[in-house]
Amino acid sequence: MKEIVFVTHNKGKIESAKNRLKGVDFKIYEYELEEPRSDDIKYISKHKVMEAYKLVNKPCISLDCGFWIDELDGFPRAFVNFALDTIGIGGILKLMEGKENRSCRFTECLSYYDGKELHQFMGRHEGTLAKQILGNDTDKKWSDLWYIYKPYGYDKTLAQMTDEERTNRIKYESVDSMQEFAKWYKNNGNN
Repeated sequence: MKEIVFVTHNKGKIESAKNRLKGVDFKIYEYELEEPRSDDIKYISKHKVMEAYKLVNKPCISLDCGFWIDELDGFPRAFVNFALDTIGIGGILKLMEGKENRSCRFTECLSYYDGKELHQFMGRHEGTLAKQILGNDTDKKWSDLWYIYKPYGYDKTLAQMTDEERTNRIKYESVDSMQEFAKWYKNNGNN
């Protein structure tokens, strides 16, 4: 089985990979990849996996996520880190004061590059935005958005859920890019 490398510094993404990439031989290379300024998560993920490949010279994966809030015309989109660094989750909640439509979603792109071919796998996780910051800190979180994002079909934020609830939750309106990649890799990418 070919080993692949997941280049990331995000502890939450590392924990998710350990849970979702069952049967895929991978190792972690902790490094903060350059993130180009773009609103296109497929482009960002491609850029990052190409940079990762140059670092380790082995087949790599990279994962990039965006967060869309319907009532705010999609804000913050792919600019999640910028939004969190400037206005934070408190600022996002302030922008949503008095708004009835609280629909939102995480959209993600996992890119795999083996030095010759690029394959991309899209994920989408529908949900709603809480009216206040809820939940406990965990080393499994990808982002502070976990304190305000409620997966579709649940009345608690990801930060309020136990590890078991997060891992085993029913995937209403959800496609997981890591799981899509794992299925593909077992059938096609491991030659």
